Amino acid sequence: MAFALAALPALACAAEKNETMKINVIAGDVVMPATLDNSAAARDFASLLPLELTLTDYHGTEKVADLNRTLDALDAPDSYKPAAGDITQYAPWQNLAIFIKPFSAARGLVRLGAFDGDYLALKTPGNVAVRIELAD
Repeated sequence: MAFALAALPALACAAEKNETMKINVIAGDVVMPATLDNSAAARDFASLLPLELTLTDYHGTEKVADLNRTLDALDAPDSYKPAAGDITQYAPWQNLAIFIKPFSAARGLVRLGAFDGDYLALKTPGNVAVRIELAD
């Protein structure tokens, strides 16, 4: 709780300056930097960090995990066509969806951001335990 309260000024500052936020997705000892969009949904997601999740494979196209709530997506389009490396939420199921391959547009899919480079550790078959945190 104290960490979440400490992160609020940084989130507010990023929102005021119209800046994106940097996060790290960590799988084992592999750190995969990513950038969150400047959107209400991305800021809402950042307010949940740090998160420890087990990402499960969904049809070889994406890795998913339950967030247990829908993020604030009032400013998001009704649908989104994801690219490989996109970090999204599928609002109807309240899950985080990280796309390994591009996919067709889907209603309720909200882009949160994308990886800054390789995300090879997530491309392996099966479940992947990750920690997602704000970058320093």
